[in-house]
Amino acid sequence: MVKHVVCFKLKEGESVEKAKEVLLSMQGNVPMMRGIEVGVDLLKSARSYDVYLSVLLDDMKALEDYQNDAYHVNVVKKHMHSVVEKSVAIDFEV
Repeated sequence: MVKHVVCFKLKEGESVEKAKEVLLSMQGNVPMMRGIEVGVDLLKSARSYDVYLSVLLDDMKALEDYQNDAYHVNVVKKHMHSVVEKSVAIDFEV
């Protein structure tokens, strides 16, 4: 299994709840996902990121398919790229 984790820092004034909703909308729309978790930061410190995404996939091929999935690209990435100031990601085997 492969876990894909991304932390997003949103632009000033952007809605964390809307970002969370868009990310969670992948459930049922991105078939290669085996699990999804989305969280919103509680601390709001200077070093905090605003939204956390974790996606569980079968293998590296599924990760590649996920990255190119039409819903992920045309809905989720499109929205997130418009509201995100910066992001960090890590992909690892579990």
